[in-house]
Amino acid sequence: KRPSSKRSSTSRRRVKVLLGVSGGIAAITAPEIVRRLRERGHEVRCALTRNAPAFVSPLALEVLTGSPVMREEYLEAGGSGSELHIDIARWADLLCLAPATCNLLARLRLGLADDFLTTTVLAFEGQVVFAPAMSTEMWSKRVVREHVSQLEQRGFARIGPVVGRLANGEIGEGRMAEPEVIVAAIEAASRPQDLARHTVLVTAGPTREPIDPVRFLSNRSTGKMGFSIAAAAAARGAKTFLVAGPVDLPTPAGVERLDIETALELEARVQELASRADIIIMTAAVADFRPRVPALGKLKKGEGVPEIDLERNPDILMGLAKVAPHALRVGFAA
Repeated sequence: KRPSSKRSSTSRRRVKVLLGVSGGIAAITAPEIVRRLRERGHEVRCALTRNAPAFVSPLALEVLTGSPVMREEYLEAGGSGSELHIDIARWADLLCLAPATCNLLARLRLGLADDFLTTTVLAFEGQVVFAPAMSTEMWSKRVVREHVSQLEQRGFARIGPVVGRLANGEIGEGRMAEPEVIVAAIEAASRPQDLARHTVLVTAGPTREPIDPVRFLSNRSTGKMGFSIAAAAAARGAKTFLVAGPVDLPTPAGVERLDIETALELEARVQELASRADIIIMTAAVADFRPRVPALGKLKKGEGVPEIDLERNPDILMGLAKVAPHALRVGFAA
């Protein structure tokens, strides 16, 4: 069944975000997360664990949010007797834990509530998203993965971690997702899920058609439009596949990405996934032609100007009429 043609409201919604910051080196990015959320019109308050101030200034977060940072206080000032963690849990639309350290993950899994942040998490009724950050050795431990799995089964949405440079200078999996990815995930989690029953397939970026092992035919496509469409689809609840040519763009939150290089590789991936999709959006800039027989070795300029025999690449969108006849198919042309 195709999605309804009735237009849905996808305008950005103002979200009240409680940002929970725990004691890890990735906490230094908390001000950037706050700044980006505020720039996009969202309200933000921050709650810190006991060790978080060793890595990020509470004063800086207070200035950026315009609200006091919550740490150990359970009661509202003024002697009203109001329990602050209950009030904040009711105030927030979404709770984001970034970074989520090993210690915080373990405490949340067990339901421990020995500080303001963990008590608030237990009292909170809405969507929780968390961005783990730790060393590769810690992230690989079975007990940590069990904590994460249990939280996900309870409905917590995980962001990352990713492969990157860690605090010790090594490269490995465990680096917290970048602030822009976290902000996108927060907005995605707060949007209407009107595509929740749909599967969307998006193609993006250029293809590269090899001339020899070091040269290729390609184009200037950046892939940004396709990545944006995939991000929007995932944000609206769709199971989203993104088949991407060679571009240097981060994978949008909630999107399953498959990388390709040539038009034939793109065609194979698309046909493999098309039968599972009910919406297919083809924004990839597919090369019209490819060398018929790529050279096995690098072409030497001293051998003169080479003659390159080209052949036409398949029309991938046209071929989907047979593979996915019931899908809504959208094509772009430059």
